[in-house]
Amino acid sequence: MSINRRRMLQSAGAFGLAALAAPPVFGQAKPRVVVVGGGPGGVTAAKYIAKDSQARIDVVLVEPQRQFTTCFHSNLFLGGYRSFESITHGYDKVSAASGFRMNHQAASRVDRDKKEVLLADGSRVGYDRLVLSPGIDLKYDSVPGWGREHEETMPHAWRAGPQTQLLRRRLEAVPAKGVIVMIAPPNPYRCPPGPYERVSMMAHVLKASGRADAKIYVLDPKETFSKQGLFQEGWEKHYPGMVEWLGPKIHDGIKSVDPKTNTVVTGFETYRDVALVNVIPAQMAGAIAREAGLANASGFCPIDPASMRSTMDPTIYVVGDACIPGDMPKSAFSANSQAKVAALMVRGELTGASTFPARYTNTCWSLIETDDTVKVGGRYEAKDGKIAAVETFISQTGESADLRKQTQAENMGWYSAITADMFT
Repeated sequence: MSINRRRMLQSAGAFGLAALAAPPVFGQAKPRVVVVGGGPGGVTAAKYIAKDSQARIDVVLVEPQRQFTTCFHSNLFLGGYRSFESITHGYDKVSAASGFRMNHQAASRVDRDKKEVLLADGSRVGYDRLVLSPGIDLKYDSVPGWGREHEETMPHAWRAGPQTQLLRRRLEAVPAKGVIVMIAPPNPYRCPPGPYERVSMMAHVLKASGRADAKIYVLDPKETFSKQGLFQEGWEKHYPGMVEWLGPKIHDGIKSVDPKTNTVVTGFETYRDVALVNVIPAQMAGAIAREAGLANASGFCPIDPASMRSTMDPTIYVVGDACIPGDMPKSAFSANSQAKVAALMVRGELTGASTFPARYTNTCWSLIETDDTVKVGGRYEAKDGKIAAVETFISQTGESADLRKQTQAENMGWYSAITADMFT
């Protein structure tokens, strides 16, 4: 058993022990928990509430898709390190093993007064507790000239699935000496190191296929980005002259894009006839959470850091990318960790099970080139009104090739462990 898988299972086991306690507080009728969203946060919450309550809670997971393609490691698919099938997972095994029910419909609205979730077919599912994990929505008006209707021409690929496959096809079609322009997102957004790992994978594919004369421009609205020194060291080492990162003081803002001509205009320069424009727009919590009145002016949902409970509604928990996670990044690892805390607290409320103080963990790995992987992460607790970092770590520049190779082995081991934890 790998180290990462062992740690994942040990963490799960610790949460599971707390479920062995008193009978349901609702008498003979089972309390019901509805979970909306089948990503890392939602499926984890559904699994641990159902499994560790030992069938004392009726758990329904509402998710329209029958298979889930992970955003995490989708960059490795882009770079040719993973197959698409290897990042795509179904729900049958985990629902059968854990005892929760699947409802493969879209959740259209939350009626907080009646404590019901409205489904796409017009039916309603009542809940005693609701766990929302709707992920992110894209702000289609955040890049001038680009909108929902331009996703095919200038793909974002920030929701995994067909967009991921489209981006790979578009990358494969970039000609020798071709130009790629990535428009990076402003904070906060899903997976802080994700755009820069994607740049690395694009450069890897171009170089490996004899197109090292191509150029990738990263137009960033941020002054700095996650693991910046590590990425820039890697780009210079592996892809000299191929990647140019431009911060806002250099490019002077994105003025417009023209999907018809693949043109990007900044305050400093105009990029014409670009072979591939990858627009990653600004983001916000999924619509169902916002429309339920659970988000604040930031577009994301404030939560109690000790429980993941919404500060807007005591019967609702928000986990994953949609919440305001304090010092934690918006990552799959974070969502999985937050969901286990929410599951623990929900079980405590509905069955009288004991609980213990919330503890969170996260690590984000990024592949720069074959066997050259870096990481950042930490441990977190509820402190000073937020989820606060109590210990952090990050790879260092100049690390040995052996250490970087070991870090990539950890990366692959973690993916196997977390997807097994989520989907089996």
